[in-house]
Amino acid sequence: MIPMSSLWPLYDLHLTTPRLELRPVQDQDLPAAVEAALAGIHPPGKSPFSTPWTEAPRDEIGANMARWHWKCRSEFTPEAWSLLFGIWHEGRFVGCQDVGARNFAALKTVTTGSWLTQSVQGRGLGAEMRAAVVLWAFDWLGADVAESEAAVWNSASLGVSRSLGYELNGITRKAWGTKVETLQHVRLTPETLKRPEWKLKVEGHEPAAKFLHVT
Repeated sequence: MIPMSSLWPLYDLHLTTPRLELRPVQDQDLPAAVEAALAGIHPPGKSPFSTPWTEAPRDEIGANMARWHWKCRSEFTPEAWSLLFGIWHEGRFVGCQDVGARNFAALKTVTTGSWLTQSVQGRGLGAEMRAAVVLWAFDWLGADVAESEAAVWNSASLGVSRSLGYELNGITRKAWGTKVETLQHVRLTPETLKRPEWKLKVEGHEPAAKFLHVT
């Protein structure tokens, strides 16, 4: 039988930090992802997401999350991609970290977004998982820039950015669901990155890079 990794080589891409394992979410991981999300990500009415998916009725969140993961996979091309890493801490699924790009071959720019279940917030895991994907982007994919954004009130996300060396990159206003939020954009380069003391362990990079048309 043809192995799944030959059809979708990204499944063999694993990033390991001192406390975390990051690997692309597969269908068998979705129940654990839904459980982590339903356990709570943010206070009620204070969604940090541009699409307020956590505010849907609880019995709809699972199907909505599955649709989102399937959509990202079905629309994944080397020209426009979004890779959704599951985050495992002490053997438990605790969140997601995404990294994506459009026209990466020319722009060499990635964007990131993430969430963590509330029970593990405040331990520095958010910075560790974002450091993992930007290190992979810079050192393995050859990216020149990593960008992110957060609502101006989201001190946790902006604190992660600040700790890694992101620089402020302008403010915009956007519609987030029925609300209008003021967003702080941030920008990181290999030169401004405050590299962690630990080394990132990467497995399965070469097939993934070939799949992304990155050489």
